[in-house]
Amino acid sequence: MRARHALAPLPQFVPPTSVAALALEHDGSTMIQLDANESPYGPFPAARAALAAHAAALHRYPRRDGELIERLAERHGLEPARIALGNGADALIGYISSAYLEAGDEALTAWPSFPTYVLDAHKAGASVVLAPLREGAVDLNALAERITPRTRVVWVCTPNNPTGGVVGRAALARFLDSVPERVLVVIDEAYFEYAAGPAHVDSVREHVTGRANVGVLRTFSKIYGLAALRVGWFAGPSDVSAALGKVRHYYDVSEPANVAALASLDEESELERRRADNRRERARLAGGLRDLGLEPLPSEANFLAVDVGDAAALAARLLRHGVLVRALDGVGAPNLLRLTVGTPSEVEALLVALAGARQRG
Repeated sequence: MRARHALAPLPQFVPPTSVAALALEHDGSTMIQLDANESPYGPFPAARAALAAHAAALHRYPRRDGELIERLAERHGLEPARIALGNGADALIGYISSAYLEAGDEALTAWPSFPTYVLDAHKAGASVVLAPLREGAVDLNALAERITPRTRVVWVCTPNNPTGGVVGRAALARFLDSVPERVLVVIDEAYFEYAAGPAHVDSVREHVTGRANVGVLRTFSKIYGLAALRVGWFAGPSDVSAALGKVRHYYDVSEPANVAALASLDEESELERRRADNRRERARLAGGLRDLGLEPLPSEANFLAVDVGDAAALAARLLRHGVLVRALDGVGAPNLLRLTVGTPSEVEALLVALAGARQRG
């Protein structure tokens, strides 16, 4: 049976090898997972308790989407109609692409960045225009220069995954002023909580209510430690949120995800503790890399990207040391290795393994 022509060049999803299987394959009892930018600390304590209490209700379909939308709207000073939920921010990227892209359209993103922007545009039959990064952050001037009459969606990832750089407040405002109102700009702030501070742009607060063509993505997968439950949210114009509701799958945010997300919103002290822990361990990891003669890119996220030459080869050697990291050859950066910031003991183990793997390279 012939599928749509637009799917022909796209990769097929292949289930990842389990961490237990990797450990057995490489003669190790454990694996340190620093390849997927997950929180090393798991769900917030309140979320763990809420999930345990909800276990007996897993036979019921989700009914708390509205409650989570109301809480997010209240928290950020928005009307609920401006909020949309999805099965992780990744699903929302797909919904935006389905709702706003078709054959003949262009999506625009800096590169390397999050691959789903490219894949989901191609799934919709659109083409993708790539702009360069500048020191690991989205080059907004380069993006602006590449907007054409065919551009429908522009993606701005800040902090940028997989490099960690952020865009500045004044530069982002100038860029948004320059974008035609017919173009939807989506600012992906999946790592916002790690970078939050007076100097960092809060695009929900600063740009959503005042602009008719700007939306923002956030997620509970990162600092909140709910990656396995998959719950992300969009804030933007109400007509865009309504369009996403038309292409969204029913029940795509599970009830355990809703329960855990709602409980997590009340633990501000835990959020601040994790942000501080990440900042401290990220600085320690960066210092350890420099001691090894490696210079990481500037990052405000929970990971560092560093030029190591042949990143895939080094990642393979680290795997034999029991450490999982991400080589970025798949996004056109074969020299870059992305290292998630783990616990203090994981950061120490990574640096020891990295020193050993490079000596044996």
